[in-house]
Amino acid sequence: MAKKKGNPMQGKVINKKQLKRFIIIIDALKSGKHLTAEELLQHCNDGYQKDVTVQAIWRDVEALRYCFCAPIDTYPGPGKKGYYLIDSNYDFKLNNFSAHDVFYLSAAKTMLSTFKGSSVYDSVSQVIDFVTETQCRGRSKLLDRIAVPPIPRVAAKNEGVWEQVLTAMQENRIIEFDYNGRWNTKTSHRRVRAYQILLDDGHCFVFGYDETRDAERLFALNRIKNLVVSDVTFELPEDYEFASRCGGGKFGSFIGEGPVEFVVDFYGDSREYVKECIWADDQKLEDFDDEDRTRISFSCTQEFPVKEWILAQGANAVPVSPDWFVEQWKDCVRDMAERAGLS
Repeated sequence: MAKKKGNPMQGKVINKKQLKRFIIIIDALKSGKHLTAEELLQHCNDGYQKDVTVQAIWRDVEALRYCFCAPIDTYPGPGKKGYYLIDSNYDFKLNNFSAHDVFYLSAAKTMLSTFKGSSVYDSVSQVIDFVTETQCRGRSKLLDRIAVPPIPRVAAKNEGVWEQVLTAMQENRIIEFDYNGRWNTKTSHRRVRAYQILLDDGHCFVFGYDETRDAERLFALNRIKNLVVSDVTFELPEDYEFASRCGGGKFGSFIGEGPVEFVVDFYGDSREYVKECIWADDQKLEDFDDEDRTRISFSCTQEFPVKEWILAQGANAVPVSPDWFVEQWKDCVRDMAERAGLS
């Protein structure tokens, strides 16, 4: 076998386009034929890589030999010269995904379909498609049997904001933008240290420290306008993760001022519903079968989504404590009764 040269990828990063060429080259050589660099180039051109040169093919072959231990040698003759595989059973490492691996990658894309049409979906699906399309080859028809039911999607799109925020987070640079909130719809200018991007039920949020409010805040990406990534950097705190601000609660993208201890009673068919999930780290469940009631006790900082969670169960969910929260819930019930013409 030809002696391997020095690492041809020294100081370089293998990109997706080059990985596609690696797969094309290995698949072509698996035919058992001796193929010249020009013939391998034609295979790449047939694979819709029109801007590839013979020199690039030479580098690719050396990279396959050095970085992936591909048993590629040069046929010395007599007859036609060219590259060939010493071991036809060799499989490019990127190809070493099982059918189950490919299936679960594709299933992950399906689960992300609530973000379809957004930058995050496009970016993630391109990577998953690259892996699955080069591996799947019809092996998993079961993929069509997993789906996400139709749910509302975010109507407003703000292309480019996703990439700008990612750039800012990579370099810990402060971002500035105009924003309209859910409750305060008046436009205000914000200066934010972006800690994380949160993906929540089809929505994307930026979580970080708002210097203009001197507090941590959440910002929906689709409401961000005129975003600018500044040259000013900040030091990312060790405890930057959003989950640590939820007080153990698992009610999505919302944080309050401090942990609240909740007690809620569920009735009827909502009893099974509340027992199906972990809603908070410290939750406790107690059944009162003679009253057709299940009580859940837990603490978290997310009082607003907790209230929405209770109201979504209608008459089958009733908060017991704290008192101020019970009064807020009663106010909502009174408002609904009034709008329904029942009061």
